[in-house]
Amino acid sequence: MNELALFVKPWKSLSLPQLAQHVRSLGFDLIELPVRPGFPVEPQNIERDLPAAVTLLAQEGIRVLNVTADIALHDERLYNACAAAGIGMNRVMFRHGDTDYWTAEADARRQLDAALPFCERYGVQIGIQNHSRRFVPVNEMSMYHLLKDYDSRYVAAVWDPAHNALEGMDSDAALDILAPYLCVVNLKNAYWRRISGPEAKLAEWKIYWTSGAQGRASWSRVITKLKAISYSGPICFSAEYSDEERVDELIAKDLAFAQGLLGT
Repeated sequence: MNELALFVKPWKSLSLPQLAQHVRSLGFDLIELPVRPGFPVEPQNIERDLPAAVTLLAQEGIRVLNVTADIALHDERLYNACAAAGIGMNRVMFRHGDTDYWTAEADARRQLDAALPFCERYGVQIGIQNHSRRFVPVNEMSMYHLLKDYDSRYVAAVWDPAHNALEGMDSDAALDILAPYLCVVNLKNAYWRRISGPEAKLAEWKIYWTSGAQGRASWSRVITKLKAISYSGPICFSAEYSDEERVDELIAKDLAFAQGLLGT
């Protein structure tokens, strides 16, 4: 059965005990923990604070699935801290800004290659998430192209169907391609909203992050396909909504919606 986790980025201001209480009130006991500036665990203190945070959260009934750390992949402190805390995966995304895609992918490979000795030494996996627009990878085929030469024990896929759908890609095909590489599936949803009027010379569009039932990615199709490929790994709710004032309400509804689809 799939474990359901929550990315706790929206509750940045809460202390760890407060966060644990809030996560439990939303119906979760497993989280993805940011290690980023301004969060309870900051990158410069990761070796000291990450193991302590995981211990404190465990005492409050909350487990940590993985981190998403704002720290260079060749920094051994990341792997030492994860191993000491009993955390097996760090989720990453690679931006490519103004460079061309192949140059950006080559840079991502250099970062992964530098990280591999630490992954092997400490038993920590790098989970790479697809992301729409100027990221590496941007869809399932670019994810496959990046991952196929790596051992999935150390470099694997965090597949995000919302970003996949924003690029117009089919979720069934994506999961056919990525099934051997999956370590986590993200759940959130979005659509492109036109922000210019019909009289505009050129149409302008913006991503609107919405509830699971309302976006471009069909959670029903995604979960049906996950069952078809016998995916039993974790599913992480990103809790990303353009209506930030309603995050708690919307994530509770999305959890119930997904549980209904999963039959849990």
